[in-house]
Amino acid sequence: MRRQPIESPPRTPPHRTAARVAAVLAVCCGLLLAVVVLRWRPLLALDGDISLTTHRWAVSDHGVTHAFRVLTDWVWDPLTMRLVCAAAAVWLVWRRAAWWTALWLGVAVALATVLQQGLKTAVGRPRPVWPDPVDSAHYAAFPSGHAMTATVVCGLLLWLLHRHGAGRTLWRTAVALAVVSVAGVGLTRVWLGVHWPSDVLGGWLLGALVVAVAVAVYEWPRDGRSGPTPL
Repeated sequence: MRRQPIESPPRTPPHRTAARVAAVLAVCCGLLLAVVVLRWRPLLALDGDISLTTHRWAVSDHGVTHAFRVLTDWVWDPLTMRLVCAAAAVWLVWRRAAWWTALWLGVAVALATVLQQGLKTAVGRPRPVWPDPVDSAHYAAFPSGHAMTATVVCGLLLWLLHRHGAGRTLWRTAVALAVVSVAGVGLTRVWLGVHWPSDVLGGWLLGALVVAVAVAVYEWPRDGRSGPTPL
């Protein structure tokens, strides 16, 4: 007796998956924003305890603090991250003539910057203040611009590499660099005493939300096709 082939379940379209992820992240961002604005005491206590501990370490360990200042001011600075994104956009146009993808990449990073600055102004959360500061920063605290920008740039570039079939070595290297950059920049901002831990968490969540929304837009069907023409 001949068996009928078992059909695999239909695969969820990429734009729907990205939209669902974006919805979950939007809820998480909304909840975190609410407890920050309402100054929820358990959050403030946790922020204060972690920040006080890391600040003591920063004051006592000058070598690590100096290294973290170099990393946060030069390697993982938002300007550096945006320049990496700009270089990727130029490469897309120069080597692949992928104008739409380059434009999409630049617009996503620009909108993330506008969102970040808008929230800083709207929330107006004060930064930590220390009698013996090891670093300084401008503008309001929430969300962390360093954490958000690194998440957006690394997330978008990783997704582009994955979508267009990066080799195993390149993919693993890119993932490692992205994880170290996104996690590392958050650690440096708290260690240097210029952000509360929840500011960094907010930057990570909002950055991931921007990436998910950007992917959903990129993959959205156009004229019966899923997303723009491949690179």
